[in-house]
Amino acid sequence: MGGAGWYRGDCHVHSVYSDGELTPDQLTAEALAAGLDFLATTEHNTAAAHGEWSAARAAGLLVVTGEEVTTRTGHWLALGIEAGEVVDWDYGVRDGALARHVAAVRRGGGLCVAAHPHAPYPSGDFMFPLECLDVVEVWNGRWSSDLPWNADNEAALAEWGRRIAGDLLATGRWQPAMGNSDAHLPGQLGTPQTVVHAASPTTPALLDGLRAGRSWIAESAAVQLDFTAEAAGRTAGVGETLDTGGSPVTVRVRVSGVEDGSVRFHTERGKVHRAGLEARWTTSARESLFVRVEVRHPDGGMAALTNPIVLR
Repeated sequence: MGGAGWYRGDCHVHSVYSDGELTPDQLTAEALAAGLDFLATTEHNTAAAHGEWSAARAAGLLVVTGEEVTTRTGHWLALGIEAGEVVDWDYGVRDGALARHVAAVRRGGGLCVAAHPHAPYPSGDFMFPLECLDVVEVWNGRWSSDLPWNADNEAALAEWGRRIAGDLLATGRWQPAMGNSDAHLPGQLGTPQTVVHAASPTTPALLDGLRAGRSWIAESAAVQLDFTAEAAGRTAGVGETLDTGGSPVTVRVRVSGVEDGSVRFHTERGKVHRAGLEARWTTSARESLFVRVEVRHPDGGMAALTNPIVLR
């Protein structure tokens, strides 16, 4: 593992150092079996596990130091903090404290992620404005071990998807999505996992890729996806902007590792096209502000989804 490329990771993981059932060494074995290149240690409101990943590092697994900040009105992930650092969690949406703690994590080069914004338990719903953070966790695997996609994830995805066009028109930017297992139990790690393009397999480079939205989400390492848009001799991939020069845009998707299913193309007009697992679709910057895709199983469950390619 080295150099620029695509890396698979799970950035929401719990061990026996908070409320998980597995040790860091056991989670390391599961991460390697799940085909991961990196994971984040994100115990609830503690740094107790930060120094317990020597076996992971010896096996070549990158460990991002983090925390799940469990506030009274929602949880968020502080990724890339210093070893031993604990981000304060004792506040709620009425206290006006979130921005201060997010700013401190960002000053240190860290990434702030809204975790499971529609989780089905008290304080699990993320009641702060999503735009206060860098990334939204639209796919959380904890509550769906038998079926890796559920109504809470569907709600988070819909909320995120509806904001892309408005954010682009208002600010020229959009908030990336990611997916994590939120593993607490054996067999959960890596379902789902985020596949990120990074300049190198280092914490700063991986966080840069996630921050830029150069990433997509897969239900497992078996799923492979290639997603590009081409116009006027130029090509862009997931998370990038394509200058079309006013020319028609050809969007191509190729998926493997999914036994059956379909690719669904989304723009600011909603679901605009449905095709098989190797698909080609034509649009333009006039018709589509952006394009993103979802790969669905026949029962509607998610196999993969991408951040958008922006067209201009």
